[in-house]
Amino acid sequence: MPDVAPVLDRLDASIDESLERLFALLAIQSISTDPAFAPECRKAAEWLVEDLRSIGFAASVCETAGHPMVVAHHEGEGPHVLFYGHYDVQPVDPLALWESEPFAPALKEVEPGRKVISGRGSSDDKGQLMTFVEACRAYKAVHGKLPCRISILFEGEEESGSTSLKPFLKANAEELKADFALVCDTAMWDRETPAICVGLRGLVGEEVTVKAANRDLHSGFFGGIAANPIRILAKALADLHDENGRVTIPGFYEGVEETPADVLKSWEELGRTAESLLGPIGLFEPAGEKGRSALELTWARPTAECNGIIGGYTGEGFKTVIPAQASAKISFRLVHRQDPDKIRDAFRAFVRERIPADCSVEFAPHGGGPALQLSYDSPLVKTAEGALTEEWGKPAVSIAMGGSIPIVGDFQRLLGMDSLLVGFGLPDDRIHSPNEKYELSSFHKGQRSWARILTALANGK
Repeated sequence: MPDVAPVLDRLDASIDESLERLFALLAIQSISTDPAFAPECRKAAEWLVEDLRSIGFAASVCETAGHPMVVAHHEGEGPHVLFYGHYDVQPVDPLALWESEPFAPALKEVEPGRKVISGRGSSDDKGQLMTFVEACRAYKAVHGKLPCRISILFEGEEESGSTSLKPFLKANAEELKADFALVCDTAMWDRETPAICVGLRGLVGEEVTVKAANRDLHSGFFGGIAANPIRILAKALADLHDENGRVTIPGFYEGVEETPADVLKSWEELGRTAESLLGPIGLFEPAGEKGRSALELTWARPTAECNGIIGGYTGEGFKTVIPAQASAKISFRLVHRQDPDKIRDAFRAFVRERIPADCSVEFAPHGGGPALQLSYDSPLVKTAEGALTEEWGKPAVSIAMGGSIPIVGDFQRLLGMDSLLVGFGLPDDRIHSPNEKYELSSFHKGQRSWARILTALANGK
């Protein structure tokens, strides 16, 4: 098996050249949400194809109904991995808040000995995906081959809903299927501590509308006798939780597993408390299930949250009406083996039971997908932990994420692949905000980390 040491030396020696390539990619204004930037999205895809071809990948721009995909393959021995990233970026508004041009990337020293790469997409996700490409480039330069068989998928709509992704995966399942996927769109625990994400919460979105009278009513004439949709809806929403913060929908916790005690202990040792999480946002009292830690609540427990509610007169002044209807938007974050369809059906039944006979209720779905949970003892996770710990000099921590990354669920459902989520972003990278940045150490040591991970995977360690 090729020696990784000279590959690491090559990455160290070529950091300036790798920065030049990243800057060229960052300069492309690949904003996927704005149709005016569609030519720039295509330009980014074409740039990546040419770069991958320069290191021996069979790469192509693949058309979709939206922005194109980049698909590339390179032969090799050992396991077959599919690396995923996205080349599209968020809009830059408000432009006035940027300290420098968002598409004029630069290397800035923010404090003695610490430099960052500035520019839109530097952390999310161009800088991240290029860490993997640079690791492959160094391997080819040193050994003339890659340590394992590698396929690459870069999409151009991650920041605008990934509309084309699922149809593309279905249509190209045989070509894209691998032993497992590698995803670099997550974060480290802190600037010196690498992390592997082993859990992602799933999601169910619902909009519910309660209807009563056939028009808005005068509250003096009809108050006390006519049904009020706001009161009916508010009562149903209040009933979603008991006094201990548990969700009361029948069957809601089916498929929810208890987190292993040793994992909970390792999370406690990370030092993230309810006070440290809530303090900066002006709160101090956890609102979820009582008796559980802050990280367990956000990483490993399901939720039911009201995201918006409207009904009646909400303009300036006062209008004494009983509204004809009221609506709310509800989201459920799912964990472990909770079934999104069952959760949706159970919620609708829960609400219907609380609707008076002379009123009606309508529902509208707003997406959904299951959670991802890798085994904490997964050989894939253990291999990556060893490689990351060797590179960073600190044990890699296994974390979860409260949010959702739909592509991971799609890989599992459509391609039958588990995903290894390793990223080198930081919480203060200001992704989606003005003045996005990426630590130079993340970019450099991220390249070295992928070289070590690929070597470990090839060696079966």
